[in-house]
Amino acid sequence: MVAVLTAVVLVVVGVGAVAYGEGGWYGVNVMLRRGASTWVNVGVGDSRLSAGMRVSLAGRRTPDAVGAVSWRQVAGGLDVAEVPVRVGGQDVDALLLTRVDPARYRFRVLNRPAGDRGVGGWMKATGASVVVNGSYFGRHGFPDTPVVSDGRRLGPQDYQAAHGAFVAGDSGAKLVDLAGTDWRRALDGARQAMVSYPILVGGDGRGRTAGKDERWLANRSFLGQDGAGRIIVGTTRDAYFSLPALSEFLPRAGLDLRLALNLDGGPVACQKVVADGYRRDFCGKYETAVHGGHLQLLRPLVDFRGWALPMALVAVPR
Repeated sequence: MVAVLTAVVLVVVGVGAVAYGEGGWYGVNVMLRRGASTWVNVGVGDSRLSAGMRVSLAGRRTPDAVGAVSWRQVAGGLDVAEVPVRVGGQDVDALLLTRVDPARYRFRVLNRPAGDRGVGGWMKATGASVVVNGSYFGRHGFPDTPVVSDGRRLGPQDYQAAHGAFVAGDSGAKLVDLAGTDWRRALDGARQAMVSYPILVGGDGRGRTAGKDERWLANRSFLGQDGAGRIIVGTTRDAYFSLPALSEFLPRAGLDLRLALNLDGGPVACQKVVADGYRRDFCGKYETAVHGGHLQLLRPLVDFRGWALPMALVAVPR
């Protein structure tokens, strides 16, 4: 028995050491929270894919027309909606939407490289009413794009950005189209900000997703700004959308979007809303990609818990 226990301890220590070597404390906490994930080969009709993914991979990438969006106010300055996405009358996905009035809510862009805090942990720690995953991060949990968090500059300083940024301060929040604009200038003076990509709806009304593989499907999160200046947080329930397909769909979704910016996606595409008795708590689980000419699906080796969010955007009542 002692020998068995010793062997188990050595294996655990060894796995922890490898995880720390590969990803620091973020890597260790990934292993502790959910085990590891790997890419596996799949066919376009594989049962491990979601229903929406199978429809998209079959080439049916143009959703039906959308009816009027039915917003529900759950608190002052905070509305929610769910927009069904259908192809030929068949449900293939849905947009989980939260509309935030920046005059009533204060935004924060937050980074926790240790990777030990999920969407619920962020809400508890900040007192937020809305939490969504943020922009991209590296294998050690630090931001991969320029970020301003509570006035502190994080992420790379030498960076080329041609898509968009979310910028917030005491006076409100907005999205910025970075086409022809230096991202440093866009972030100057911001209390909270993050650069992300691609732009899904730009200042010219079109997205910049050309060249993105239509087989790259995932649960998606995005930020939008409507004609009244409100910030719309969106997360897809399924993984029907490639980035080009989502960019084509959003202007037709009845949201009055003037700008829309993609955030990180896949299993980290998370959104939680708690306000006056209303509750939404969602995290994605799907992502496909093409590696070496093979269509692959990201799968957990051991499916313990949801992914942590090293990058998060929260909205706190003023």
